[in-house]
Amino acid sequence: MSKEKVVLAYSGGLDTTAIIPWLKEQFDYEVICCCVDCGQGNELDGLDERAKLSGASKLYIENIIDEFCDEYIMPCVKAGAVYENKYLLGTSMARPVIAKKLVEIARKEGAVAICHGATGKGNDQIRFELSIRALAPDIKIIAPWRMTDVWTMQSREDEIEYCKQHGIDLPFDTKHSYSRDRNLWHISHEGLELEDPSVEPNYDDLLVLSVSPEKAPDEPEYVTMTFEAGIPKTLNGKAMKVSEIISELNTLGGKHGIGIIDIVENRVVGMKSRGVYETPGGTILMAAHEQLEELVLDRATYEVKKEMGNKLAQVVYEGKWFTPLREAIQAFVDVTQQYVTGEVKFKLYKGNIIKAGETSPYSLYSESLASFTTGDLYDHHDADGFINLFGLPLKVRAMKKLELENSKQQ
Repeated sequence: MSKEKVVLAYSGGLDTTAIIPWLKEQFDYEVICCCVDCGQGNELDGLDERAKLSGASKLYIENIIDEFCDEYIMPCVKAGAVYENKYLLGTSMARPVIAKKLVEIARKEGAVAICHGATGKGNDQIRFELSIRALAPDIKIIAPWRMTDVWTMQSREDEIEYCKQHGIDLPFDTKHSYSRDRNLWHISHEGLELEDPSVEPNYDDLLVLSVSPEKAPDEPEYVTMTFEAGIPKTLNGKAMKVSEIISELNTLGGKHGIGIIDIVENRVVGMKSRGVYETPGGTILMAAHEQLEELVLDRATYEVKKEMGNKLAQVVYEGKWFTPLREAIQAFVDVTQQYVTGEVKFKLYKGNIIKAGETSPYSLYSESLASFTTGDLYDHHDADGFINLFGLPLKVRAMKKLELENSKQQ
């Protein structure tokens, strides 16, 4: 009789390598590894050999970069979704698309379970498991780091020793380094000196995609982008797909020290955590999109859209991508994007994105209205009546207070 199968979300790192023999030992499963490529670059090198050597029967490497950019990143960009005013959701946006792919592979292989290596303290366990439950409620989820009765490894040394005992002798070192998560949109850093919020990050040792603003060029660099219905279409006059634009912006932003943030954020599980995020291209794309929006969105729509953007950031951060609420917010945002078409220009200089002009065929900006000359559309005398009515509640309240004070004095 053939063994039951489990699909393991596999990165090739020490944790997920140690999980392969552990799954076979604890559950007697056939282990199918699935590495989902969201643009993590050279981290994928040599994975096939490593997975097989570790005891997996098969490895899928699934390139979903364009799907990630078009269907997960862009809805968040269009919404202006930023968690706690700083975090551009780099890890949060990737987890649902990874989970979706894991479910697809599990269905294809007839697997009974999906396993992930996220810890019991972080947000990722929630994002993976809420997504898997929403897409495949019948599939069992295995989270070794929460199974402390049978997962007894507590350190990198323990995991390396466990691998060696199972005939897996790979070039992992015991040196503790930053805990990182990388994809096309960003790279996050946690651990080491970052665990103490009073300590300044060691940027020379830490940065991967960028240089610090101090080390950026002394000359600014101009960039021009065009958008159609909220989607970026060209960069410096060259038509490209979204993933190519983000990749190119990463290079430009990294060069000029753009998008490095050091934050203490509130995790879903209730604790605060400190991390440094590099999002060079994403920071530029968000700023360029917002720069165009200010020309074309009316005040009332812009106001509600800010609320919706904040709500979407929370929904995505909490792992609730595959929900009616996310779909509804996205539908609202898509309507607001119909006229977000035009060109923006800005310059990059030592960590700053400095506006240098914007145009749109749908611009609501009227030079004659905004200037100090009086046109047919605006009669200065109309402001008298407007201010009287607009300020009426304030005036009535003040009169009532005055009346009360006078009556007390009599």
